[in-house]
Amino acid sequence: MYRVKEGIIGCAIGDALGTITKNQRRDDLLEHPVLKMTPCLKKGLPKGAWGDSTSLLIATTYAITKKGIDYDYIAENCVSWFTSNKFCSVKQSFDIGKTTLKSLVRFTQRQLPAYECGESSIYDNGNSALKMMLPLAYYFTANKVTKENAYEIIKKTCSITHRHEIAICACYIYVNYVMFILNGNNKYAAIKKLKKIDFSMFTNQTLKYFSRILVGNIYELDIDEIKSTSYVVDTLETVLWCFIKSENFKDCIIATTNIGDDTAAIGALAGAIAGIYYGTNNAPKDWLENVRGKEYLTNISEKFERFLRLLNYNELQ
Repeated sequence: MYRVKEGIIGCAIGDALGTITKNQRRDDLLEHPVLKMTPCLKKGLPKGAWGDSTSLLIATTYAITKKGIDYDYIAENCVSWFTSNKFCSVKQSFDIGKTTLKSLVRFTQRQLPAYECGESSIYDNGNSALKMMLPLAYYFTANKVTKENAYEIIKKTCSITHRHEIAICACYIYVNYVMFILNGNNKYAAIKKLKKIDFSMFTNQTLKYFSRILVGNIYELDIDEIKSTSYVVDTLETVLWCFIKSENFKDCIIATTNIGDDTAAIGALAGAIAGIYYGTNNAPKDWLENVRGKEYLTNISEKFERFLRLLNYNELQ
């Protein structure tokens, strides 16, 4: 019903392939594209290992499944990821961002609520908060909360690691776009609907950063106009560009894997949407067989799916 498994497995596949090519030059990758899962020699990782993008996603998913929307518990699970290697594909966490680390360390000091621990400078607009957003899109789809509550939940979840309005707006856009996809809209209709929702809670200055998504047609841009950095605006643009221009799951993941720079995060975020939209059953056998922890991810997905069905059932009573 909610295609949770497809989204989470899609995220892990995109993350695993993107981990191999992360921080490589786009020109080199386009000339010699990576199409198969291989060990990541630079990091000493085995074939199919996924990193922080999927770990933060499943830490958040696990937390919501257990306690609903509880910001401190979400943060506790994120902390256990990098301190206890929980929610990892291998026996170690890796690729934690500096802003995320600072924010979670601040939370461990227990001086502030989790949603006040995120860094708030304009220079602290990396993409890590986006990695926690997919479970919220599922949650809102199952539980028809008001728009005001949805915004507040997105804002507070994002603010666990990133409190600047640019990061919050990026998360708001991502969640709403995924919700439109979950509700059966095609990828172009979802963009049209996205442009019509209420953004009055954001300043005009912030919205200007997202004009290529909310005013223009991001998918009409040439690849040379797309920046695939870890800056949250660049990441969001690249995710939507790769997904909308793709014709199937495989093409989307190949695009994200070989776009250069922060390919792991972009692959994870776009892979989640592509998994929901296209499904993952027709993904290359090499990818499906070698992505690590598939049974673990499936188990978490099934438990979350049951939680969502119960939410929906209780709402209908």
